[in-house]
Amino acid sequence: MSTDLTEDQIKHILQGIKIPPQPQILVDLQMEQVMPNPDIRRIAELISLDVGLSGTILKFVNSPFFALSNKITSISQAVSLLGLHSVINIINGISIKGEMSDETIVELTRFWDTANDISQIAFNIAKRIGSPAPDQAYALGLFHNCGIPLMMQRFPGYLALLEKAYAEPHKRITDTENEVYNTNHSVVGYYTAKSWNLPVDICQAIAEHHAIERVFEAGANSSSNKRTLLSILKIAEHLCGNHVTFGNQSIDYEWQRIKKQVLEFVGLSSYDLEDMRQTFEEMGISLAPESV
Repeated sequence: MSTDLTEDQIKHILQGIKIPPQPQILVDLQMEQVMPNPDIRRIAELISLDVGLSGTILKFVNSPFFALSNKITSISQAVSLLGLHSVINIINGISIKGEMSDETIVELTRFWDTANDISQIAFNIAKRIGSPAPDQAYALGLFHNCGIPLMMQRFPGYLALLEKAYAEPHKRITDTENEVYNTNHSVVGYYTAKSWNLPVDICQAIAEHHAIERVFEAGANSSSNKRTLLSILKIAEHLCGNHVTFGNQSIDYEWQRIKKQVLEFVGLSSYDLEDMRQTFEEMGISLAPESV
């Protein structure tokens, strides 16, 4: 089933979407949509590689207009429900207005690349541990840092502050951000994900993905699904090397603090991580050099 959305409905739901899509993804989508017979599966695949586009599509399909009983995190399912015509109209509605500077594109490349790699790793880890919701793990991997480009837009020099935060051995990354900006990328990401109508556990996981110790201390007061999602995410972040990409650090201080709790919760060992590392490298996923 698919339902065509009106132009007014599209304009209304597009309000507040600010994360710019990757220029190359937009080019690929534009090329696909002008083909004689556009491949909706290929379009869904391209959309799933981009944080902003994925968030927008999920916001549409999870909106009151569709009145779904359960919120969707699968991009392919969302695209199928929306239908080709509506998806093309949405894409055209959020095409970049004005060109981004070369400097902005270079800065955002770090964000785009890690989001894609971590989402793929998270999806595969979820399948490996028998999680019933690998699509949710993929979505969290894709969206967990969606607050970063928004912080970059709001605060000049934000990436330098983020490097400083990753260099703190005993302090949470978000605490360093809070001291300077009175907010942080996890909070901004939470409200962005909420505006996209993502499931509650994913929104909360985004808000707390740098507060793992507190989540595990909460025990029964924190849902098992959220703890599983966060554990998968932190493993994926460590393997992908956010501490290198965003922090320019050789040591993953956050991982040192949470490693034991995370691995025990999902039933994995350090040997399992090495096995997965080899698998992901064979898949062509970019990983950080082995670190502590």
